[in-house]
Amino acid sequence: MRLLIADDEAPLRAWLRRLLGEVAPEAQVVAESADGASALAEIERLRPDAAFLDIRMPGLSGLEVAARITVPCRTVFVTAHDEFAVQAFEQAAVDYLLKPVTAERLAKTWQRLQQPATADPAALIRELLARVGPPAPTGAGPEPLRWLRAGVGETVQLVDVNEVDYFEAADKYTMVHGAGREWLIRTSLKELEEGLDAQRFWRIHRGTVVRADAIAQVRRDLMGRLWVELKGGGKALPVSRSYAHLFRQM
Repeated sequence: MRLLIADDEAPLRAWLRRLLGEVAPEAQVVAESADGASALAEIERLRPDAAFLDIRMPGLSGLEVAARITVPCRTVFVTAHDEFAVQAFEQAAVDYLLKPVTAERLAKTWQRLQQPATADPAALIRELLARVGPPAPTGAGPEPLRWLRAGVGETVQLVDVNEVDYFEAADKYTMVHGAGREWLIRTSLKELEEGLDAQRFWRIHRGTVVRADAIAQVRRDLMGRLWVELKGGGKALPVSRSYAHLFRQM
């Protein structure tokens, strides 16, 4: 089977190629691309049997590449944190892989690629994008993030942001707290915050973003520091001086 790998990070392309060599030594990687436009051009030119497409790439996203393919080519999405792609994965792709990709998970994808295709993935994605509707008018921002995709073992769970109490930075990842549970997602707090509704999710500390509706009260300790207490209980969250203005009525 002839394959194409598209990812804007060279180490990740090398890692996937290496894993493919272990899991499927019969596979032939015929091309690698670092951006969406070149990936699409190579797919059209070389006609690989399948393409491993990163969701977020310069130029065209993996979804846009898949939607524009005009030659027979099955798609496998490789992603770290793209919430919109969940529907596309379920309806159009052979499979999706969460970064960092493991050999065990890739082996399952390879098995799926051996099975006969039941539909045209590109056509299904184009249909999905059409149902989503036209792009927002100039000047209108994107819709706030509604769902989070959290990997739990070999499964993916969808977490409603309305059930999240607060987000806590964990290096390049983010710990999500809500409903007495915790999830670790492969997105930095800074990047995650950009997709949240700023009217409903407030940064109260360099490493903490809290859902305003989840706040029960804010108290001031003897040292004058502010602490947020949540309706669901749990530990109180400190408010740094930089964000104390959110509670200036106190």
